[in-house]
This record gives sequence, structure tokens and C-alpha cells, in this order.
Amino acid sequence: MTDRHVDPERAQFDAFKALPRNTVIHMLNLVRFKDKATYPADHPLAGANLSGAEAYANYGRDSGAVFERLGGRIVWRGAMEAMVIGPDGEHWDAMFVAEYPNSGAFMAMVTDPVYRLAVVHRQAAVETSRLIRTAPRETGSGQFAD
Repeated sequence: MTDRHVDPERAQFDAFKALPRNTVIHMLNLVRFKDKATYPADHPLAGANLSGAEAYANYGRDSGAVFERLGGRIVWRGAMEAMVIGPDGEHWDAMFVAEYPNSGAFMAMVTDPVYRLAVVHRQAAVETSRLIRTAPRETGSGQFAD
């Protein structure tokens, strides 16, 4: 069974909040979908027989306006083709980098009432994920390290 990494643990979220708040941040998202979405029994889509990908699309649709209103944008998106270095069985169905003007915008998003309603789709859709905060750096020099 895959370790479920769908929502942040308290210590992880506290570490995020302790980082600088007034700088642009990039959030690397790696997401693996469930074959079939699993909504809570009392949710209107509980018996809808949606795939994880379909439920994740619902998440994007319902949370997108909040993300954009707070200054978020997708700066990179890709499709996994092959694991070159890493576990053979590991794969990601969605891979993207979301940019926020600062960590306050991310915090405002995850506490927004509209977003909190939308996140149920993400929880229903995701088998496991990684969300990694990064500090954007200059590119184009041909050097791999600073």
C-alpha cells in the first residue's frame, strides 16, 4: 500500500509558515491519482463513479478562481515519460509548479471558504502527492548548482 501524502502534517505546515513570507514562492506539485475517486459518503458525488483524474479536474475547476484571485499562476507543467533516476514503480499523473506572490497568498488560498469546499475533490482524487516549497532562482547559465 502506498503511503498517503494528501494533506500536510502539522509539523510540515509549521515549517512552511516559519520560512520567509514576503518573497515569491514556487510550489512543486507531484500528484498520483487514485483509479477511482473516493468521496465522503455524505458528498453529492459519493456514488458518481468518477476517476481520480476526473475528481482532480473538479478540484482545479472549483479552486482555480481563488488561486488566480490571489496572484497564483502555473509557471511549468509537464507529463512524466520515464523514471531515469528513482524508484522504478514511482509515477506521477500530474506535475506542475505553481507560483504565488508570497506565502501569505498560499495561506489565504488554503483558508479561503471556496477553496476549502473545493479541496474535497483533491482529497477524493489523490492516492499520494508531494508538495515542495521552493525559492525561485535564475536560470539559463548552464550550471546545475549555485
